[in-house]
Amino acid sequence: MKRSLMLCMMLSAMVSTGAMANADLAKAKNCMACHAVANKVLGPAYKDVAAKYTGQKDAEDKLVGKVLKGGSGAWGAVPMPANPQVSEAEARTLVKWIMAQK
Repeated sequence: MKRSLMLCMMLSAMVSTGAMANADLAKAKNCMACHAVANKVLGPAYKDVAAKYTGQKDAEDKLVGKVLKGGSGAWGAVPMPANPQVSEAEARTLVKWIMAQK
């Protein structure tokens, strides 16, 4: 019993650390200047992005492309600029974190 409790605690710490690391990555890459997790800033809230794209075919690849190249029209008149400071691997990590914000 003690062993399973310790394992659960360790796994919980790893999961929360990973989630925090991705929020930190979003801050470091300046994503949070236009986005927030729960409310609209200039761009949509991440929870709204997750809700819109959950279940869509190729959603992750589509969103990675938007993070890297920018986009317009999906959320209103304000375009999202390209993010050359974000690598493809970082964009994929960010998108996975965003999609978990449902």
